[in-house]
Amino acid sequence: MAPLNDIRIIDITRALAGPYCTMMLGDFGADVIKVERPETGDDSRGWGPPFVGKPYSSYPGQSAYFLSANRNKRSLTVNLKTPGGQEIINKLAEISDVLIENYRTGVLDMMGLGFEDLQKVNPALIYCSISGYGRTGPFRAKPGYDAIIQAEGGLMSITGPTQGPPSRVGVPIIDITSGMFAASAILAALLERESTGQGQHIDVSLFDTETVLLANVASSYLLSGEPPQRQGNAHPNIAPYEPFQASDKGFMLGAANQGQWKKLCQLIDRMDMIEDPRFKDNQSRVKNRDELNQILNEIFETRMAEEWLTLLEEAGLPCGPINSIPEVFQHPQIEARGLVQEVDHPQTGKVSLTGFPYKLSRTPVELRLAPPGLGEHNQEILVDLLGYSEDQVKRFKAEGVI
Repeated sequence: MAPLNDIRIIDITRALAGPYCTMMLGDFGADVIKVERPETGDDSRGWGPPFVGKPYSSYPGQSAYFLSANRNKRSLTVNLKTPGGQEIINKLAEISDVLIENYRTGVLDMMGLGFEDLQKVNPALIYCSISGYGRTGPFRAKPGYDAIIQAEGGLMSITGPTQGPPSRVGVPIIDITSGMFAASAILAALLERESTGQGQHIDVSLFDTETVLLANVASSYLLSGEPPQRQGNAHPNIAPYEPFQASDKGFMLGAANQGQWKKLCQLIDRMDMIEDPRFKDNQSRVKNRDELNQILNEIFETRMAEEWLTLLEEAGLPCGPINSIPEVFQHPQIEARGLVQEVDHPQTGKVSLTGFPYKLSRTPVELRLAPPGLGEHNQEILVDLLGYSEDQVKRFKAEGVI
């Protein structure tokens, strides 16, 4: 039995942060009911190309973006602005454990679907809000987007070439990690509820997430008062720990302690560098990074990357090739770890998705449901789960409720 087999989740989120959170919980076995707008659904359904499947509604198919964050869910279309739609959410809230939403602050409260409203329906309901800036503070009503938060929260200022412009991370890392933090908080709240029987409100924001992701960089600034500078691909506190250039291409190398530094000096036949005052300890190497890198690159350019990687691995030094995305998915560890999963798609046959980063020995996760079509599960949720009659469902459809 899956770890969250008895947990039901109402997912009123779209884009990536919320859907990523609920996908994780769905992977662990929760029954995730993805509530979407009739006709249009989750915005990310149209974020392509590429697309798969046949055109539907206003979309040329299901986008790869949507597929990446919506497995193991059922789709229910509901117009939350209608009394009928609000009734459906209230009925779902009565029999659910968690509700997750990422609307702007106050929007669901105006519909009678806020935390306090639904706690009256189900005091044990855990209600998680994911927003740009949180439910308190002067920016609480401002919408948040990953790239904007990366800029405003300082991440871009420390990302990119030392002499180049600030850069955002190549994936929407703030959305993804916000979803992960939200999933962790929900699991903690579910555990706490076991002893109290009470639900609670969880407030997760992209801006908060970005701030804590600054991690060691933030800590260095808070302790020293010195604003951090972009280091390119170098580590701000360790040297050598960055890409180096072989005769054919680059590779990544790290020597994170004195033992590894001595092994590297031995490998490249430069034992003199161990006692060189410029490089004798990590602090000195960080200070004289440019000189160190020039020496190392001159040595590394004498052989091909594969030769160096073989020698470095044999010496027990952290290293790796700088792979393209196609090269990543040809990596033998991908197959060994099951990091590509195939799922049946009703229109295109098999579709490949990334697999699971969590491996549970006794209750393994599985790909139970393909990312759903818009409103694919309306009938089974409304009739089988909530007990509406066929006639009521038809009336909902005619009135634009679903």
